[in-house]
Amino acid sequence: MILEVIDLLEKLRETLKVGKERAILVAAVSRGDAETSDDLAELTALAESAGTIVVDKFQQKIHRIHPGRYIGKGKAEELSGRIQRFKANVVIFDNDLSPGQIGELEKIVGVKILDRSELILDIFATRAKSRQARLQVELAQLEYTYPRLTRMWTHLDSVAGAAGGTAIGAVGGIGTRGPGEKQLEVDRRLVNKRIADLKGELRQIDKRKIREIDGRKGQFKVCLVGYTNVGKSTLLNLLTGSDVFVQDRLFATLDTRTKKCSLVGGIEVLLSDTVGFIRNFPHQLVASFKATLEEAVNADLLLHVADVSNPEVLEQIKSVNRVLEEIGCGDKSVLLVLNKVDIVGKAGMVEMLETLYPEALCISARTGLAVEKLKDNMLSKYRGEEVLLRVVSKQSNGKVQSFIRACGTVLNEVYLDGSVHIDAKLGRNQLAQLKSLRPERIEIVQS
Repeated sequence: MILEVIDLLEKLRETLKVGKERAILVAAVSRGDAETSDDLAELTALAESAGTIVVDKFQQKIHRIHPGRYIGKGKAEELSGRIQRFKANVVIFDNDLSPGQIGELEKIVGVKILDRSELILDIFATRAKSRQARLQVELAQLEYTYPRLTRMWTHLDSVAGAAGGTAIGAVGGIGTRGPGEKQLEVDRRLVNKRIADLKGELRQIDKRKIREIDGRKGQFKVCLVGYTNVGKSTLLNLLTGSDVFVQDRLFATLDTRTKKCSLVGGIEVLLSDTVGFIRNFPHQLVASFKATLEEAVNADLLLHVADVSNPEVLEQIKSVNRVLEEIGCGDKSVLLVLNKVDIVGKAGMVEMLETLYPEALCISARTGLAVEKLKDNMLSKYRGEEVLLRVVSKQSNGKVQSFIRACGTVLNEVYLDGSVHIDAKLGRNQLAQLKSLRPERIEIVQS
């Protein structure tokens, strides 16, 4: 049985694999939708990341989605002609198709049809390095392919019992004879079992991850989020002095990395990177990458990194915001970081973004431009709204005095009868840390 499961998974991976194939890209857009230049530019980048050679691409405006083919019959026949002309062996849609639509289109065009989610899953499969990432991707693939087994499997003959008079039935003997069952049902049972096993393993990883995050209570947590390939890993390296993997490609890394980031006054925060988002992020990936995205859910501050050199930066910002809402981060404190200002090509783009997002910061993670300003903003978020305090502490409790001097502004200091009375300004978010140092009294004079 175990060998059957392994064989089944290999078939699934082969089915999803794109390889060095010649691809035609198709985007079907509703006539009511606004047309953008990104409709096939992003799909092209995704297809090339998966290793295909894009030989042709076209868009179609449709009144409504055809329930059987997604696109109209005439367009499907035109697609078949393009396949012959360009010698393509795969068609990739920038839409999510049902199993029935894929099957019907494959009958007409005679080559493999992939949809957007299938392509993204293929890319994730090639990028997964750690055990956690591999388990997450495998689960997403299986949950995606389960309802598509009918079109993917060609060995759907019945496995007959002895009543059928077959060799299999004869070998089965007493207890195995019966009407038999379709190979499809056998495959479905195997896939269901593997899905259950994967979910069990990932639940254990989730528990460890939650314990790890709980262990960071009392520490200020910052999480980098954003579209894929906007420079999050480069920014992580810049802010933490680390040397994590960086490459100019989509979904270069899938694993969360957490490093210490030093701010002014010796204050340290924890900075985490996450998997990059994308337009129409497959829900299977959002679900299976729950443990990875938990860093964003539990963060005190999100740094939303955007690539200002990309002509579709506005749509990318909206896509990331939609995913953040989906995973429960809609009410988080977010600082928008406009990266790659050193290579921005479109005149006026930065000015427009600064007008739309006046709180945003313009930086270059590659050159270090404005990184100190970014750190100052992180420190401000760390401190929170300033309050005026009067703190009384024993003179021997040097930790209280050192903390206030490092993290706040001392306005007045009086030593009296073995105690020190300090008037100071301090961030509201730091009151809990000050209380943990056990001063004799804390009084908020003005908030």
